[in-house]
Amino acid sequence: MPDQVNDKRRHLLLKKTSEAKPYKAHKPNGSKKVALPDLDRAQHGGALNAQLQDLRPLAAAAKERQKEIGLEAGLGIQIQFLSRPDADLAFAKLASEAKHKGIELLSVQEVDGKAVMANVFVPDGQLQHFEKLVADYLNEKKTEGGVARDNKKLLNTIGGIRASVLKGLWMDAPELLPADLDEQFWWEVWLRRTKGDAGHYLRDFRRIAALAECQVSDAVVEFPERSIVVMYGSQQQLAQSVMLLNCVAELRRAKDSAAFFVGLDIPQQREWAADLAERLRIPPDIDEVPRVCLLDTGVNRAHPLLAPLMDQADIHTVNAAWGAHDQANHGTGLAGLVAYGDLHEHLASTQPVQIGHRLESVKLTPNQGANAGDDKHHARLFIDAVTLPEARFGERKRVFTSAVTATDYRDFGRPSAWSSTVDALAADSLGEGAFPRLFVLSAGNTGDPNHWIQYPASVTLNQIHDPGQSWNALTVGAFSTKINLNEPNAAAFTPIAPEGALSPFTTTSSQWTNRAWPLKPDVVFEGGNAATDGINVDNFASLELLTTNNQPLTRLFWTTNATSAASALCARMAAQIMAAYPQLRPETVRALIVSSAEWTEAMLQMFPAQGAQRTKQESLGLIKHCGWGVPNLDRALWSAGNSLSLVIEDQLNPYFKDGSIIKTREMNFHALPWPLEQLEALQDTQVEMRVTLSYFIEPNPSARGSTSKYHYPSHRLRFAVRRPLESVENFQARINAATVREEDGDVASPADPEWLLGEGLRHRGSLHRDIWRGSAADLASRGFIGVYPANGWWRTRQAQERYGLPARYSLIVSIHTPGVDVDLYTPIEQLIAAQVAVPVIVNT
Repeated sequence: MPDQVNDKRRHLLLKKTSEAKPYKAHKPNGSKKVALPDLDRAQHGGALNAQLQDLRPLAAAAKERQKEIGLEAGLGIQIQFLSRPDADLAFAKLASEAKHKGIELLSVQEVDGKAVMANVFVPDGQLQHFEKLVADYLNEKKTEGGVARDNKKLLNTIGGIRASVLKGLWMDAPELLPADLDEQFWWEVWLRRTKGDAGHYLRDFRRIAALAECQVSDAVVEFPERSIVVMYGSQQQLAQSVMLLNCVAELRRAKDSAAFFVGLDIPQQREWAADLAERLRIPPDIDEVPRVCLLDTGVNRAHPLLAPLMDQADIHTVNAAWGAHDQANHGTGLAGLVAYGDLHEHLASTQPVQIGHRLESVKLTPNQGANAGDDKHHARLFIDAVTLPEARFGERKRVFTSAVTATDYRDFGRPSAWSSTVDALAADSLGEGAFPRLFVLSAGNTGDPNHWIQYPASVTLNQIHDPGQSWNALTVGAFSTKINLNEPNAAAFTPIAPEGALSPFTTTSSQWTNRAWPLKPDVVFEGGNAATDGINVDNFASLELLTTNNQPLTRLFWTTNATSAASALCARMAAQIMAAYPQLRPETVRALIVSSAEWTEAMLQMFPAQGAQRTKQESLGLIKHCGWGVPNLDRALWSAGNSLSLVIEDQLNPYFKDGSIIKTREMNFHALPWPLEQLEALQDTQVEMRVTLSYFIEPNPSARGSTSKYHYPSHRLRFAVRRPLESVENFQARINAATVREEDGDVASPADPEWLLGEGLRHRGSLHRDIWRGSAADLASRGFIGVYPANGWWRTRQAQERYGLPARYSLIVSIHTPGVDVDLYTPIEQLIAAQVAVPVIVNT
């Protein structure tokens, strides 16, 4: 992943395309080597030996106490090696060599930015291993051949050896450890875990924590070498047992969860909210500022964290009898997420909070709350809901978001009245595409909690709810990183989903069999988690997202979850992109979100490849569950030197009438400003190119359109990328052949296997993405992309006379060279500048 924390450059927006010209790349700076300190051998070796001798009585005392309480994982002591400030500690290599003796390197951290401290577990009787190293150092040991075996390269980097102390195990930011030793808080305890471990380390820690009168959650998160639990207690309680903590590798502060803030009384909640309100930096109430319009149960803007972001005129309802306020405690919570994201991240911080967008609300449903609606009812109400804010503030740029869905998923991808209405509104069918709209929809939830215990099979069985099958909308599923249960009544429960995996609430398109329907969800965002004790399942606030409550006089904070929360976070991201790039089309904003997404490791493990390499069908199954993964805001907003995005907004005329026949009219070929010399210089370095094509179709939801890929969408677009050694003429001929082949119903040939999906699978719906991976030298010859039309009802339904309309599209081409310090951005930027710097001759 590029270093987009320090290298943030605006995406390159192409108005024209031209042949690339090469420029030199910046060369990486070499790393500096620190010289080995030259020390007085006798003095330094003697000091280290004395420190080891001081550890012997401590190790003996720890052994007796460990035997007394019956620890199972083995006797021993943790010690700490502190490096000299002028040398890099070389202990990692030594620890790996000494592993057969049971010596284990547990953690390494910097101390005050100068020295390095290593925590090491030393089994009973193995202190002598280090004593022998020091003895060989003092005796300047050599082999018979005269080769030094005196351990100088290790021991001259060691500044000191001591018994572990509690602060030495602390791997979080120092300021997160309370100054008051008696202050109780939630700890994140990272325990040792070895191959074949039968839970000895975990049981040992529970015994130690019980003796210290600390509370440990039953929930455990397992990794290959670590088990993680959450504990409540103070430093003072735990410090009394520090010599027993052989099982602990690291200590951190558990992240504050929603449960903490929900549990506060109303005066305390007001203090936290007031502090956040003072740190707000909000945009002015002008038309140029993008809006997120929530189509939900209404929003109570009296909340002190929402009032600054919306005026009374921004509150609407489709039915005056319902009123405009939120009585279901759903829309207000989503408004908080749209504005702030997960609130606890800001409440627990002291930094200013910059918001670049504002809010609107249309009450679409009275009291049903999350994901409950009548599809026949809402097709009409959606039109009314969209019209209300636009009729009053027609000049504003906005993204519409809705988490209201039907209660079932009987459509299995087939367009419905509701989803077709969303498509028509997005494409601005009545206005012939002049004012397209961006919609963000929730995928719908696995409604029956009894299904959660069947996770992960449950997310395969439960399908996306209407109107989430919309072609033009961004449909958002849910994943979760929330695995820490902090509630006292949750002791017997463990999180259902592993960290980074799909949320148990989410739904998928895994069982949509019609090849014409879109790949949904498009992306996934945080949607919280649920928990089980093996029999029962339940929700807990610590596994949910903190947000605003609809009754602020009674309670300011509440929690929300599932695909409702995920879709609100996605709408927030869309508004952030619109604020940064106000000139971009809705189709482009959609493309940037999807283009920035990546799968988590947990998702890849949920749907693993069965062979050595993931097949295209296996990739398709992954996308039907997880979409394209989790979007990254920095990647969506910024390019970097070695990871950049080219953004193209264009249009073509797909069809025309020739006599009495409607024919394909044209296709566009984009010659990109390609960093040819820089890519060729990288040769066999593995790189990645992502291509995302986004456009809106005009729907035709007739019975005929529900069964044919030709008759629901007005038009379909495709992209193809030039292959190595392929001439431009042959490239164009290949696209023509592909168009004919598709119209005949043939699947594209599997040539060019470096694509994740390939031409035969990626062209579904109206949002197409594919990922190419290969060598930089191979990528160098691929800077030519064609966009071409395929059949749609604009062509087949001649009587509708839509065949002459243009088709807009957005194309995002991203190049990623992870781990390579090369500047591809600058030469492309210079090529683009040279294109537009054409002298203008003025006739006088």
